[in-house]
Amino acid sequence: MPSRKSSKPEQIALRFDANEGLVAGVDEAGRGPLAGPVVAAAVILDDLQRIKGLNDSKQLTALQRDRLFDEIRAKALAFCVAEASVAEIDELNILHATMLAMKRAVEGLRLPPHKVLVDGNRLPKIRIRAEAVIGGDATVASISAASILAKVTRDRICVEHELRWPQYGFGTHKGYSTAAHLAALDEHGPCEWHRRSFEPVRLAAARWTCEVKG
Repeated sequence: MPSRKSSKPEQIALRFDANEGLVAGVDEAGRGPLAGPVVAAAVILDDLQRIKGLNDSKQLTALQRDRLFDEIRAKALAFCVAEASVAEIDELNILHATMLAMKRAVEGLRLPPHKVLVDGNRLPKIRIRAEAVIGGDATVASISAASILAKVTRDRICVEHELRWPQYGFGTHKGYSTAAHLAALDEHGPCEWHRRSFEPVRLAAARWTCEVKG
């Protein structure tokens, strides 16, 4: 693998390795937001149908992500997108909920991989050999593809939920703790889509409870 210091790391599109078999890349989107599910994706790419422009989803524009989202789904040998709900996040904590979403994504692949490459430094509890790759969303093509599927899916979920709760602006900030989102929490209190285990939401809920009781 090339040095991380290179300006544009060479990406690795792994489909089949003589020693390892099918390899899946896994990544998530939505660990940091105050609302909504955490979404994970697992992707097995096809070396015979290379996809140009794969990168960490955060380094791409929304238009680039949307284009690649469709291309990945059309060309990948297998992919699966899964999530852990707000209720599961509040019950398990965000780390364990993220691992659960990743586990669901891997287990949902129509083709069972022989090895899984996961972005970051943690691994979900799966019965498949797995390796954590720090910065993998920018250096391993299958992880980049997974990051794009997870990011686009979650962003679209946020846009859909803005129709139900337009006062919070989910379609714009995607649930992150922007000034506008925090102001909306202060003004309206949290809705059922907010993560009550996250401190800004918990504090806003406590303030609203006190106001109602007062």
